[in-house]
Amino acid sequence: MKPHTYTAYSIGCGIAWAIVWSIIGTTRPQARSPVLLFFAGWLAGWTSATIARYVYPPPQTGRGIRTRHRTVPDQL
Repeated sequence: MKPHTYTAYSIGCGIAWAIVWSIIGTTRPQARSPVLLFFAGWLAGWTSATIARYVYPPPQTGRGIRTRHRTVPDQL
């Protein structure tokens, strides 16, 4: 798997959240509420980003954008 992909990011986030929840699971129940709220917000953002990446995939790299007069490289 390539290290700089959205899949690698998602797997890394899953591992990080698993560590956070394992630590929070050993604490008092009052400490879980703020983390649960933060996790719900993060999950909503991740879900919307995943849907956006599915609907509007990133452009192909290594190919120029063809204009009327010349080819413009992707990376400026």
